[in-house]
Amino acid sequence: MPGIAMTVNGKPVSGDVETRTLLVQFLRETLRLTGTHVGCDTSQCGACVVHVNGKAVKACTMLAVQAEGAQITTIEGLAKDGKLHPVQAAFKEHHGLQCGFCTPGMIMTAVDLIRRIPNLDETTIRQQLEGNLCRCTGYQNIVKAIKAAADEMKGAHA
Repeated sequence: MPGIAMTVNGKPVSGDVETRTLLVQFLRETLRLTGTHVGCDTSQCGACVVHVNGKAVKACTMLAVQAEGAQITTIEGLAKDGKLHPVQAAFKEHHGLQCGFCTPGMIMTAVDLIRRIPNLDETTIRQQLEGNLCRCTGYQNIVKAIKAAADEMKGAHA
């Protein structure tokens, strides 16, 4: 079994994995970071989104060995010093969740979306969320939360 090493949520980690081990499995089963969810096993739902070198990636489509040397951020790594990331806070404030299963992937996707497209409108947010499924909500509060976070983050950088 090959050994791999990467940085996850700012901490160096390593382990031996079978070459077929998915990144989501390594995060959940080896590192016990269970905030990254497995919803569909076919890359359709987006519940497994993490950041790999700063970009949103579905962790069920990437082998753990492909993350060798990478910087990985999971939902557990967004909050800093006990303070929620602005997107996490906006989801809480605007009720952007219901059962919560899709929420980690939605938040990770939203953080990357705001980084890529700082001036977001509702139409763009909805289009960009097409790879993330929520079976509980009508997406209205999710979209509202992302828009609020984007506006707050844009104001903080102005």
